[in-house]
Amino acid sequence: MGKKGKKEKKGRGAEKTAAKMEKKVSKRSRKEEEDLEALIAHFQTLDAKKTQIVETPCSPPSPRLNASLSAHPEKDELILFGGEYFNGQKTFLYNELYIYNIRKDTWTKVEIPSPPPRRCAHQAVVVPQGGGQLWIFGGEFASPDGEQFYHYKDLWVLHLATRTWEQVRDYIYYNDVYAFDLDTFTWSKLSPSGTGPTPRSGCQMSVTPQGSIVIYGGYSKQRVKKDVDKGTQHSDMFLLKSEEGREGRWVWTRINPSGTKPTPRSGFSVAMAPNSQTLLFGGVCDEEEEESLEGDFLNDLYFYDATRNRWFAGQLKGPKAEKRKRRRGTKAEPEGANEQECGEASAQAPREVVREVVTEDGTVVTIKQMLTAPGPSKQPQADEDDSPEEAGGPLVEPRPRSNAMLAVKHGRLYLFGGMFEAGDRQVTLSDFYCLDLHKMDQWTVLVEADPETQEWLEETDSEDSDAAEGAEGGEEDEEDEEEEDSSEEDQEPQHPLVTPGEQFADYLPRTEQYWVRLARDDAGSEAKEKRVLKVAHAMAKAFFDDSA
Repeated sequence: MGKKGKKEKKGRGAEKTAAKMEKKVSKRSRKEEEDLEALIAHFQTLDAKKTQIVETPCSPPSPRLNASLSAHPEKDELILFGGEYFNGQKTFLYNELYIYNIRKDTWTKVEIPSPPPRRCAHQAVVVPQGGGQLWIFGGEFASPDGEQFYHYKDLWVLHLATRTWEQVRDYIYYNDVYAFDLDTFTWSKLSPSGTGPTPRSGCQMSVTPQGSIVIYGGYSKQRVKKDVDKGTQHSDMFLLKSEEGREGRWVWTRINPSGTKPTPRSGFSVAMAPNSQTLLFGGVCDEEEEESLEGDFLNDLYFYDATRNRWFAGQLKGPKAEKRKRRRGTKAEPEGANEQECGEASAQAPREVVREVVTEDGTVVTIKQMLTAPGPSKQPQADEDDSPEEAGGPLVEPRPRSNAMLAVKHGRLYLFGGMFEAGDRQVTLSDFYCLDLHKMDQWTVLVEADPETQEWLEETDSEDSDAAEGAEGGEEDEEDEEEEDSSEEDQEPQHPLVTPGEQFADYLPRTEQYWVRLARDDAGSEAKEKRVLKVAHAMAKAFFDDSA
């Protein structure tokens, strides 16, 4: 009886300890969410200071990903909203609104009172009602250290004609299908019959000419063994269409298109091409191991024709060559004998290449070409013409990337930003491209950006210290004491000056990066980002009050 009693006591003790740990974890999670909500509220307080609509001509937007790029339903404009940027140590979220004038090739930053909170990875759609509306749903907010996340479930509309934001109301997000009525501003839940897509994130939706909805791709994870999850990059497609003769009734159908299909990927971008075809660009194919994750980034282009239920690869024709006559005589020999010898390889047998190209009216044209490897270099004869391939030069293409922003206007595809990875470094892009979908010749560079010049801050060892801290437990009191002790920091004489009449709500955003750097230097490399931010704000407030 004694041994049994000890076992029962030990069992109850383990259950009690587990319950305490669960309660503690739950408490910390609630505290983290409250911290994020407080940070969001702080940014909203700053936004509330803006009471007038201000439109400012500006340079192209800074690097970002997971923003939205939408074509104005009535004007020759593109609308960029939100997004995120990570510099290696800190995550930045935006709620900025930019408008790109296609004809003038100019950017304008538009500041509108009471905008949605900063976010990324939201859903955006434009409609022509009321002079044009941009609808924003959901999205994500992250802490500066990128370790805490807050997911929105709100719905906003930007009235483009009056330049006003309006929050419709909050909704709870479920993994179901809903329809929103643009006339009555009401949601209705759809209950389709048939088997639909499995739960996933990152899938894309598009509309067919017949009014059906196409769902493609996405990403999900499942537990394969203890503490090991395996990711799945979906490449399946589903069609959601209304049942004939039964108004309000919908049915799921899995479809298997023919043609040249995109390889499995995630992080791709879609837009509606001319003739209601769905256009897919880029993305990343992750090669996942238990201890590592490597991505193969893509910049290929595909079209899905819902009428034919067929995929087509978007092949570029290359720049149109201008034939020109050469003067009589021979071309100057290349410098160095080695270079000349390298060009004297024997020619290989020609081979046939077959590819399909989508023309302006949607017709699929099969092109057969005989390609021959270059043979020995020859001196040009008199009046010899350049071939179109030689005269046209190399194709211009955006570098491979994921999470780019796409929009189509007047038969032209516009691409902005996105990201790719180089080793442990995440590179966020701000370049801007345009492609004529009728000609399909080559991309036009509207804004160039050199990723090599982008700032990247190496990660500190704070993650290791945080992990050890979490394992021991009960450190929150010590952190609070450290934060109280760190509020009185020595002032340096080179602090940013307070301008006459400036309020702290304006001074802090203008100088925040300086105070964060100063607080990080004083706190050390192992300090948590949350603590550094609090210390930075306290130092800024103390200096501001002393200068007032």
